[in-house]
Amino acid sequence: MDLQHIPNIKHTEANNFFLLAGPCAIESEEMAMRIAEKVLTITDKLAIPYIFKGSFKKANRSRIDSFTGIGDEKALKILRKVSETFNVPTVTDIHEVSDAYKAAEYVDVLQIPAFLVRQTDLVVAAAKTGKVVNLKKGQFMSPEAMQHAVKKVHDAGNEKAWITDRGTMFGYQDMIVDFRGIPTMRQFAPTILDVTHSLQQPNQTSGVTGGRPDMIETIARAGVVNNVDGLFIETHFDPANAKSDGANMLHLDYLEKLLTNLVAIRKTVNNL
Repeated sequence: MDLQHIPNIKHTEANNFFLLAGPCAIESEEMAMRIAEKVLTITDKLAIPYIFKGSFKKANRSRIDSFTGIGDEKALKILRKVSETFNVPTVTDIHEVSDAYKAAEYVDVLQIPAFLVRQTDLVVAAAKTGKVVNLKKGQFMSPEAMQHAVKKVHDAGNEKAWITDRGTMFGYQDMIVDFRGIPTMRQFAPTILDVTHSLQQPNQTSGVTGGRPDMIETIARAGVVNNVDGLFIETHFDPANAKSDGANMLHLDYLEKLLTNLVAIRKTVNNL
């Protein structure tokens, strides 16, 4: 897949999956820099094209007292510092039309959250910035329906659209990944598998989303076998105390072994 239009992307010749990885939300400069440096060291070692992920704010929260961010400008400036310090591209999610223009000044990829991917004004605003637009498949949407979200980006004059599968609702409190959707969505745009959000267990009575991080490698392996173009993994050095989505994040200490195994699988698939 052509990643050349992403500034500062490395290892594009390696014929590997690419990786969007980082914390759920930007909690501080220190944590963002620490995570980015560690992930970059691993991806350079394994020749994986890497984009640092961090949300500058969290608008979709279960409870009003949930963490939403440290301030938009402050978090966006941290994303820019990560990019400039490590020479790595960055991605963040947006929730309002005004966010598109604001975030585009700081990051390389704009991500549309799954619950908002049908919001035409938001998708078009992201597209008109000229940035890559990563469209998360709604938990309530079929793979086939994502072609219309991609077409909105294209019709706005931007050919740089991606699709990310982040699971499909299975009852009220669980998610599944239907791997039949991967080849379907790859017909419309490069397709990424969001490994960690696919393992969420939403709508818990506590108001705090649960998760199954023990299944991360299982889902990730299946994605690589089924030719996903990229993987999305949220990771943190202390998931238990992360301020957002800690229940389904991968501990940073486990990332190198996971990616090493996945690269080996990718090489096997490439040789089939």
